[in-house]
Formats: sequence, C-alpha cells, structure tokens
Amino acid sequence: MINLSIENLIIILLLATLLAWTIVLQIWLAKVQKKLKLFLKGKKVKDLEEVISEQMKRMKGIEDNVDKLFKWNDDLQKIVNISITKVGVVRFNPFKDTGGDQSFVVALLDSKNNGLVLSSLHSREGTRIYTKPIEKAASIYNLTDEEQEAIAKAMG
Repeated sequence: MINLSIENLIIILLLATLLAWTIVLQIWLAKVQKKLKLFLKGKKVKDLEEVISEQMKRMKGIEDNVDKLFKWNDDLQKIVNISITKVGVVRFNPFKDTGGDQSFVVALLDSKNNGLVLSSLHSREGTRIYTKPIEKAASIYNLTDEEQEAIAKAMG
C-alpha cells in the first residue's frame, strides 16, 4: 500500500484546493468575457475608454430624446385640455306641427366641461340655430331641457 505522510497529504489537499479554485476562476472568467463581448458588440476596439465614451454619447442622445418626448407630451396635454373631447347629441321635436325629430342640440365640451351648446330648431317656416357658452357644465343663459340632456350625455 501507499504510505503517505502528513506532509504529502497536506500537499495533495493544497493541490486539490488550487485545482478547484482554478476551475472556479475559469468559469468566472468565461462569464466576464461573455459580458465583455456583449458590451463591445463584436467591435475590434483598441481602447476600452473609446467604447465607454461611445456609450456615454449614446446615453446623452437617449436622455435628450427623452427630454424632447416629455416636452412634446406636455405640449400635447395643454392642447388636449382645451380641445373638444366630449360630445353629446339630442334630437327632438319642439313643435307639434312638424315631425321626424329634425331639431337637435349638440354639446361640445373640453376636459374641464367648458365649451358650447349648439341648438337647431326646425319649423315649417325655417331652421334657426342658437349657441350658448358653457363653463363648468353650466351657462349664464337659461338652458332648455334638451340642452341640459346633451351636456349630461357629453359628460357621461
């Protein structure tokens, strides 16, 4: 049988530990190299500083684009706030001698319920069109039932 002394056993254990540590380091190095290849994207770059500089320029461009998008979004939000976003329509027959619900009211409101109601009254003599300003879903003028209904439809 093999007669191993304590010194030989310690040397063998140290060599086994070094071998295991070398394997761990090789695996770690392979992972780092894979990440580096992804970072360099296959380019033959002599200087890592050059790659980092390129990445910083790209990041600056992306930041500028994001800033432009935020400004554009703010501008669009301002436009949307004053644009007609709610519409309500009511057709009705105000006179007994006409038929077909040819009269109507259209409520045109923005996101803050400001806008106008447009009323068209059709009779045998002709058609008359009226408009009333609306602020916060109300008007300084008296609103007909149909106009109030059109505003309610627009809001809801």
